[in-house]
Amino acid sequence: MKDVTKTLWRSALLLTASLALTLGAAAQNTGDGSIYSRFGLGEPRSYPSSQVQAMGGAATALRSFNYVNFANPATWSDQVLVHAAVGLLYQGVVATDASDQTSRLNAGSFQAFQFSFPILQQKLGAAVGFMPYSRVNYRVQQPDDFTTGGTDDTTAVAVRFEGTGGLQQIVGGLGYRLNDNLSVGASVDVVFGIIENQRRTNFLSGDYIDTNLSTVTQLVGVTGTFGALLSVDGLLGEQDGLMAGARVTLPTKLSSERVQTLGESLDRDTVSTRFEGTTELPLSAAFGLSYHPDARWLLAADVLYEPWSSFDSDLPYPGFTPGAENFFQDRIRTSAGLEFLPAGDDLIASYLERVGYRIGFYYDQAYVVPLAGADLRTLAVTGGLSLPTLLSGTRIDLNVEVGTRGSTDQELVRDLFYRISANVNIGERWFVKRKLR
Repeated sequence: MKDVTKTLWRSALLLTASLALTLGAAAQNTGDGSIYSRFGLGEPRSYPSSQVQAMGGAATALRSFNYVNFANPATWSDQVLVHAAVGLLYQGVVATDASDQTSRLNAGSFQAFQFSFPILQQKLGAAVGFMPYSRVNYRVQQPDDFTTGGTDDTTAVAVRFEGTGGLQQIVGGLGYRLNDNLSVGASVDVVFGIIENQRRTNFLSGDYIDTNLSTVTQLVGVTGTFGALLSVDGLLGEQDGLMAGARVTLPTKLSSERVQTLGESLDRDTVSTRFEGTTELPLSAAFGLSYHPDARWLLAADVLYEPWSSFDSDLPYPGFTPGAENFFQDRIRTSAGLEFLPAGDDLIASYLERVGYRIGFYYDQAYVVPLAGADLRTLAVTGGLSLPTLLSGTRIDLNVEVGTRGSTDQELVRDLFYRISANVNIGERWFVKRKLR
């Protein structure tokens, strides 16, 4: 009976994962997000794990039995179980401008798929994942007047800007434990995606022809990530431990191909122009600390640095023009989080005692500079519940994030956003030799 129950649970979780992939793919191109995703390569996104997501994103020095952390490949060394994780995300944005007018936008999307397994248990581990890198998803309309040359006649015009797409990454690599205290890891990261921007001009009266300018940019490139994790146990007690982690993702050049199409309708009477070049992603470096006083508590903190002020490209992007002044700045992100497991490592405690409770926050100074002298800052709090299942090592995580981005000063827009996600994390022992009786 026990084996039947486990089989049913496994089937249900795998079905949920399959539905998440299907529904996430269908929802990827719907809804709207922040107007600030229009700039550069879009709004940066990351998904190291659902545990990290609920703890503010503090991930560089975080290692766990139930999760695989894609923020630092050095944490892949100590794997015991084969892990598979998948999740869905729903987010909403309430944007307010300087005149106190608001708009409500929402979108659903697939978050990530991750898979990992031990090669040598608690010594050498491998992982591969498909995750977001950036997201472009906005829509804004700007009223204007069009004046015919040589006359005083004016015609009302509605100019609408829209954008979709973004960059994704496929990550694969190894983590290796050198000794009792030090682990190292490396991964190959393939970054690719399509960013589409459109400018629709609609004349509200007169005999003028509406126009649509579409810009579609395809990007692809390869980079690498290197990480290290130092762990020291028994600092203040028998059960406590301190970990320090660092990782660096190398800068890389993405091959870029852009097609601009101008016409009344993009399926007829159009003029297309093709451009080719490279777009350089900057270095990304992170350092973090984590401390667990005992099996019930876990604290983590991180800092991330990306020098976007050195961004370069042969192609123009909103906020950047080749050969002109770069309006991007260095990105700095700080985060911290807390996890509490009432039962600790007691697997036979009551269900509520085995539920995990998480909370965190982060501060992000974006690389985007929407106006000269106007920094774009994000401040958010995160939280989540980790629900155990009948399968040991398998959990369902429900996370929430609420934050604010930007301000209404200098006629900018302030975003109030929320994100809700559901994640399935499957952990099982594979490749176990059965003993003959």
